[in-house]
Amino acid sequence: MQITATTEAAGTSDADTVVLGLFEDAGAPPEAPAAVAELLESGEARGSFKALALTHDKGKRWLLVGLGAREDFTPERARVAAAAARTRARELAARTLCWQLPADLDAELARAVAAAIVEGTILSDYRFELHKSPPPAGEAERRTGERPLEGLTLAGAGELQDAARQAALVAEAVNRARDLQNRPGNDLTPTVLGEYAKALGEEIEGLSVQVEGREALLARGMGAFAAVAQGSEQEPALITLRYEPPAAAGGTPGGPTLGLVGKAVTFDSGGISLKPGAKMAEMKFDMSGGAAVIEAIGEIARLRLPLRVIGVVGATENLPSGAAIKPGDIVKAANGKTIEINNTDAEGRLVLADCLWHAIGEGAEQVIDLATLTGAVIIALGSTYAGLMSNDDAFAARIAAAGELTGEIVWRLPLHPEYEELVKGRYGDLDNAPEARKAGTIVGGTFLSNFVGETPWAHLDIAGSAWELDREYVGKGASGYGVRLLVELARSYCG
Repeated sequence: MQITATTEAAGTSDADTVVLGLFEDAGAPPEAPAAVAELLESGEARGSFKALALTHDKGKRWLLVGLGAREDFTPERARVAAAAARTRARELAARTLCWQLPADLDAELARAVAAAIVEGTILSDYRFELHKSPPPAGEAERRTGERPLEGLTLAGAGELQDAARQAALVAEAVNRARDLQNRPGNDLTPTVLGEYAKALGEEIEGLSVQVEGREALLARGMGAFAAVAQGSEQEPALITLRYEPPAAAGGTPGGPTLGLVGKAVTFDSGGISLKPGAKMAEMKFDMSGGAAVIEAIGEIARLRLPLRVIGVVGATENLPSGAAIKPGDIVKAANGKTIEINNTDAEGRLVLADCLWHAIGEGAEQVIDLATLTGAVIIALGSTYAGLMSNDDAFAARIAAAGELTGEIVWRLPLHPEYEELVKGRYGDLDNAPEARKAGTIVGGTFLSNFVGETPWAHLDIAGSAWELDREYVGKGASGYGVRLLVELARSYCG
């Protein structure tokens, strides 16, 4: 999709469809044709949030989208409105859109809204059809409304081109993460994910990627990660990504070396502690944290942000077999702590334990991990928020601010010392699944806190946000949650 910006009125563009956002209790914009004013006067068009109306003038469609009350208008509302407009435009078989930004926005908000409209349009334009048969000859030409948009233009005062360009790059990275998430486990194995990451490293300046297998895990003492992987015939992959800003990216890198860690269980059956059969197919999404990390660090490198970043992704399957770990087994993590396995379906924290330790050993000075870790977070927060736990207030606040800007919002949960008692093992140092069914999400975060030492660290439990998010701009299936948040987090260090 070609993304452009202009200071000319939207009606003068070459787009076949002009989109006007309307606030409640506001009249037609001065640049709108008389047909728009007539729709407003008739009550067919209105400014209530997401309300849609359509008219035609001089060979163009004019699509009106309600933005709600002006005082409630945010970039997130702009994303949702853009998705609503894109959905209607698809029904109309529109090929090109020109969005007229609301007038009287200050320069900073105008850039944020422009970026949000680009994101909402590109994300809602997404389709995953990798494994579908192509349509019969001639059918593709008739199904014009199902094709991606060819162009999006933003019309508004001020310089919007750079904000729009960067938003498009990030939104495309989110859609690539969604592609990874949506691929089935027999297609996207740990090896294939590692190869994908290596290809990114070869493509993008400043990004290097190393992929190591089972023998390397054992050699590194990563007994927790290796234990999860031992039940599958598929080779696990420890994927380490390093972004070193090129000299041309803007001088000496600032801020701390940021560590991004992702859980990538490409299929999670639960292991010996087998999951129920219902919806087990969704466990292909258990690699969503890893997908977000790979695409986020790739986009940070494409944007050439002046910040050093280390990414670590632990990729494996979790399957039952004669070689699989069993409840009651004790394994040793890379930091020397022993872990009593009481439930093999609490495998993500075993993978992350060694990956967090590895990221810090590689030089990460602040670390955030993303994982579809617990079903308990869905009970607590639904799909609206991801669960945030952290040992550092300033780092947690920075992450929360990035979430507010991107619409990938987080809710902080406590890490109280009393929770540490819950994860103490009877026969080992730690218990991966305490019998007491208390504070399930917090227990997962508390367990991980044993592998970061004093390093500022945050854990995002994205089990409720990674798929079936059901926001207008992502809908069903994979959401790509975390890519935009991580890129914005990195930006926050760059001034």
